[in-house]
Amino acid sequence: MKHLKIPMMHDKHIALVAHDNKKRDLLEWAKFNRDLLAHHRIYATGTTGEMLEKALGFEVVKLQSGPLGGDQQIGAKIVDGEIDFLIFFWDPLEPMPHDPDVKALLRMAVVWNIPIACNRASADFMISSPLMDDTYHRLVPDYEDYRTRRLEADQPTASPDPAPVR
Repeated sequence: MKHLKIPMMHDKHIALVAHDNKKRDLLEWAKFNRDLLAHHRIYATGTTGEMLEKALGFEVVKLQSGPLGGDQQIGAKIVDGEIDFLIFFWDPLEPMPHDPDVKALLRMAVVWNIPIACNRASADFMISSPLMDDTYHRLVPDYEDYRTRRLEADQPTASPDPAPVR
């Protein structure tokens, strides 16, 4: 399969998401990394966005709460090329009432080759990477063949065999 090079510019578009039991962890991480985050465009779901904006002192693009569609909004922004990477502190020990939305968001990040950090350690490695303050070209499969594929219903069907002549 061919790949496309999609540039991530110097100033990244970063989605920050946290489940309720992980909001404090994400907030502490973001405050610790405030200066590194300040020149990037930050997106967040619901309450997380409100908390981050107050704590960090700069604008955060606030979307809906996760269960109200915020996870799907971030997924759509990934598909549209508006999000460069995802930091999602999720709680593996709590049941997730909107688990299908969470899985769909993580799936979109993988499909579009978006870096994902799911805990503080991986977020620390990502934010401190030299690639954060440089242009980076991520490789994304060229899905054009998939988009233009013909479905069976579109395929011409073979004519039935003519009735035998007697």
